[in-house]
Amino acid sequence: MKRLLTTSFLLIFLTSIITAQVDLKKIDKYIEKARAEWNVPGLSVAIVKDGKIIHSQGYGVLEEGKSTKVDENTLFAIASNSKAFISSAIGTLVDQGKLDWKDKVKDHLPYFELYDSYATANANIEDLMSHRLGLGTFSGDVIWYKSELTAEEVVKRAKYVPQAYGFRDGYGYSNLMFITAGEVIRSVTGMSWSDYVKQTFFAPLNMDRTITSTNDISSKGNAATPHKSIRDENRAIEWANWDNMGAAGGIISSSNDMAEWMIFQLNQGKIGGNEILNANTQHRIMTPHNNYVVNENSKNNRPGRNFNGYALGWGVSDNNGRRIIAHGGGYDGMYSRVAMMPEENLGVVVLTNGMRGISNHITDYIMDRFTDQAEVDYSGNAVKNVSYRMYDGIDELKSKRVTGTQSSMETDKYAGIFYTPMYGDIYVKNENGKLRLEFSHAPLLSATITHWHYDTFQIEWDNEHAWFGFGTVQFNFNAAREISGIHIDVPNGDIFFDELKLEKVNSPTLKNNK
Repeated sequence: MKRLLTTSFLLIFLTSIITAQVDLKKIDKYIEKARAEWNVPGLSVAIVKDGKIIHSQGYGVLEEGKSTKVDENTLFAIASNSKAFISSAIGTLVDQGKLDWKDKVKDHLPYFELYDSYATANANIEDLMSHRLGLGTFSGDVIWYKSELTAEEVVKRAKYVPQAYGFRDGYGYSNLMFITAGEVIRSVTGMSWSDYVKQTFFAPLNMDRTITSTNDISSKGNAATPHKSIRDENRAIEWANWDNMGAAGGIISSSNDMAEWMIFQLNQGKIGGNEILNANTQHRIMTPHNNYVVNENSKNNRPGRNFNGYALGWGVSDNNGRRIIAHGGGYDGMYSRVAMMPEENLGVVVLTNGMRGISNHITDYIMDRFTDQAEVDYSGNAVKNVSYRMYDGIDELKSKRVTGTQSSMETDKYAGIFYTPMYGDIYVKNENGKLRLEFSHAPLLSATITHWHYDTFQIEWDNEHAWFGFGTVQFNFNAAREISGIHIDVPNGDIFFDELKLEKVNSPTLKNNK
């Protein structure tokens, strides 16, 4: 016993020396330097080490052009960092014997269907949370984006999302499948995923500023404003409601609260001596279930990386021989990153109110400081090579516009109802000589369309959208020169309108009913 106590005190002593050797003031200056380099309005960073919060601080402002400062309690959308809460929630249900990792999804959600009968019948709980079900990355997100559909209604439309690769034979990041996992929690517990997570994690961890809906922001206060990035410009935008996909990305939190979450994870599912999540279950959650290639870009950005994999709601990689458990999050106007190094009992969270990739560079820099690595200016190196490829591509599209052309029909002839099983009905309406584009269950996507060239029209959105702006609607014709369908092209990397294969129908479809 005496030897054990001596060893414990020695470890604590050595840890305190290592922590003391890390210059937190230098880290603080680096974070502010990176924020300025990337022109991010505001961010908040927390560092946990050996079960304690050793740094939690805000930088910059809540909103571009205003003076109110970000602090450690400022609320940001953590977006896909929500996924780890879902996998951990599922883990507690496994611990309780209420479900098994290998349970078929269909057994809990009879309405669950995918692109074919085999995948539908064999998809299990682990498949949902490891992105190996054969769907393409972000495929089908157009179903839920700014939609009034419920989570269940979104899941029911997943069967129309096309197969991208073989079942369990690749990696395709799927928000739809985490929405499905949230509905599994509802089926098993009789509670919404949000209520279950609040009860299981938020309350015992004292994450009292963490919420699961934008509807609760006003009651909490001190919330950052999202910003759309247009090249070097930051434009303040409204918070987008993600309630219907919340299990995949709906949590809103602060760096202080997320620090408590990391301490819990690094403590192998315990709060003090109280076990909330069994350690073996947590190990399974953090074990790679779907490996993918370390490409040259990964190697260049992080030379010490040798493998990439996806666990259950977490990404897993390495850093100079040390395991990294991490995830990023992208919301309309906000990016985030959570990264932990379990062997060093170290965790870092970065929350931002801009859409620039600063989070990875800050977490990499901080982790290097705690592992005695050579100093690398990840932020400065990356910002030199920042790309505006999406905007360059849009500029190229615009340059191909053929001026001086006319549409082949009178304005009212373009009006009609266009249907695809994945989405439902989309309307083109003639209102006082102007064509309007309306999405049946997403009124926030309404737009005016104006002639671009030939039978293609430019989309002029009624509302500002973080992920996209410029877009077109092309009318397609059959051999009789009758409009047969439309093709919506909105260049962006996240919401794929071109997945909607819209055919003209004579009346609103019954299938479009919720």
